[in-house]
Amino acid sequence: MWPVVILSHDLQWRVTSLPNRPRFPGFRNRNQGTLLNTPSKMYRLHMLLLYFLPWLELAMGRNDTGHISSELFNSLEELSRIVDISYCVSTTGIQEPFQCLSHCAEFPNLELVTTWSTGILLSDSCGYIAVSHSPGPKRIIAAFRGTYSIANTIIDLSAVPQSYVPYFGDGDQREERLTANPGPSTPRCENCTVHAGFLKSWINTRSVVLPHLLEARDKHPDYEVTLVGHSLGGAVAALAGLEMRLKGWNPEVTTFGEPMVGNADFAGFLDSQFELGNYTKPTANPEARRFRRVTHIDDPVPLLPLREWGYAPHSGEVYISNPDLSPTIEDVHLCVGNEDPQCIAGSDTPSTLSNMLQDANIPLNIFNSHPDPCPESEDVLVIHPGEQDVLAKQKPANCVSRDETRALYARRWSWSLIPARYRLWELFYAHRDYFWRIGLCVPGGDPTG
Repeated sequence: MWPVVILSHDLQWRVTSLPNRPRFPGFRNRNQGTLLNTPSKMYRLHMLLLYFLPWLELAMGRNDTGHISSELFNSLEELSRIVDISYCVSTTGIQEPFQCLSHCAEFPNLELVTTWSTGILLSDSCGYIAVSHSPGPKRIIAAFRGTYSIANTIIDLSAVPQSYVPYFGDGDQREERLTANPGPSTPRCENCTVHAGFLKSWINTRSVVLPHLLEARDKHPDYEVTLVGHSLGGAVAALAGLEMRLKGWNPEVTTFGEPMVGNADFAGFLDSQFELGNYTKPTANPEARRFRRVTHIDDPVPLLPLREWGYAPHSGEVYISNPDLSPTIEDVHLCVGNEDPQCIAGSDTPSTLSNMLQDANIPLNIFNSHPDPCPESEDVLVIHPGEQDVLAKQKPANCVSRDETRALYARRWSWSLIPARYRLWELFYAHRDYFWRIGLCVPGGDPTG
């Protein structure tokens, strides 16, 4: 029998077989001699189909990326409204029992526990903790707010990475369950680095978040811990979720527009702890992932910081392929691995983003460049209009007065250098459009969304 592949009228690949005695013109029976030198047109067509099959299937988008269920779609849409409420914290506020100018009225079963806001710039963290009671899902929710400025986001994301050690202690001995000091059985993250600003933000936040979550878990032991974050808040939620996972809390983490948090070793470590990507169990339901990293077409932030800067994405991606609001269930896809070519990694956004940074004179090899050896001190740095500070490694070179213990320094680029053709406002909307237009604390959410 001769296996051949046939493209049917409905564009579906069919595998069939031909008899040992092919009836195509131009062939002889095998027992009668060799094949003639001039094969038939049908034979040539079959050979071409076999040769081009991998490329044709890729072009037709036939991989394991699939649509999601209505249950997961509804869950993600609900969580996008929950994280949108976090933008009220630093503006009009959230009041007890759970009232605000945004979507609060849509969640009558939510009870506010606390809100927080710490620091500025890269160390800024803002959000709230609430408890969801029955008849809805019984959850303890921590929502991490994102950033208001896409321009600041892109520049802020060029901060240098620093070593990541799971279960770092914070000196708080009031409760053993909060100290998180490493023990002999604690998983090690070998050669892991993470974004310095994200880690600093989580360190500044954990002393506020963990005690409230611990108290809520003690009070409601059958409630699930749910973390949700948008933009830079998604990166902080990822670090928080990883630490809680290592504590044995088994949180559910959902991020929208999360940037890359650390290097490839860190991404692999996170995948291993949440059983994502290559660490997924063969019998696992992909929709039952404990970490969902939602991305949106044209959103540049999930592609930042750049790989050239030493960063890599982790798995668990859920991709929204429709650039407009509001997406349908057919627009939302479960992705395979950490860089599915049918998801954000395969869009036009990476090349656009790279060109934009190069045109703004921001080197792709930023950590191999040679900046001013004696930069201004972070403590006395004056922020000039139209410019944004960036953290990067200090170069001792000819600088004799520099503090050798300081790991970061401020570097500055002007956003006036970015060409208008990149339409930053469109990137801004793409970064905010996750089921709803996230980021404005107004009645019912953003009216333009």
